[in-house]
Amino acid sequence: METVDVKVDSGVTNNDSADDKASMALNTLSNVNAKDFVQKQRENLKPWQEFLNTSKVSKPRSVAHLTSRVTKNLERFQSNYLLVSIVLFIYCIITSPLLLVACIFLVGGCYLIKARQAAGKVILLGRGRELTVGQQYLAITLFSCPLFFLAGAGSAVFWVIGASVFLVMLHASLLQIEVAEEPDTDLTMETV
Repeated sequence: METVDVKVDSGVTNNDSADDKASMALNTLSNVNAKDFVQKQRENLKPWQEFLNTSKVSKPRSVAHLTSRVTKNLERFQSNYLLVSIVLFIYCIITSPLLLVACIFLVGGCYLIKARQAAGKVILLGRGRELTVGQQYLAITLFSCPLFFLAGAGSAVFWVIGASVFLVMLHASLLQIEVAEEPDTDLTMETV
């Protein structure tokens, strides 16, 4: 008996290629090294004289110019904007003593676990039960959560996000881009 292959096009596209693209993107993101990321950001850091040049500050002429400015400035000063956000984050931690204590507790606990990782397991007092390294990290995270809650870490995170977005968008919209890069797309309307 002969088998016949029939190809039927149902009009539905196969999402395998989209899934493949998504998995490739996740794969490349998982291969990104923190040192490589920091090195790339350092290389892309623009001079602060150029970043804070007040002679280039002006109001955009139209919405098209505003959009173009924001896009170009976000591309050009991405590393500077990241550094501004990090400085705001550090400022927020330093000015909140309880948040600082919570961060020190979490980082110190993780450091102690890493330092004693050669032993591999910790024995609980009195019970004789051993904790793996993963369970130790989980325990220190769970113990620090109430401290972060009391310190208002959620409001601090949203403050940093809001302040960063405000400052970045303000700078990106007011700083002029080079004249050769600015689009000349003024819309004019004619009466008919």
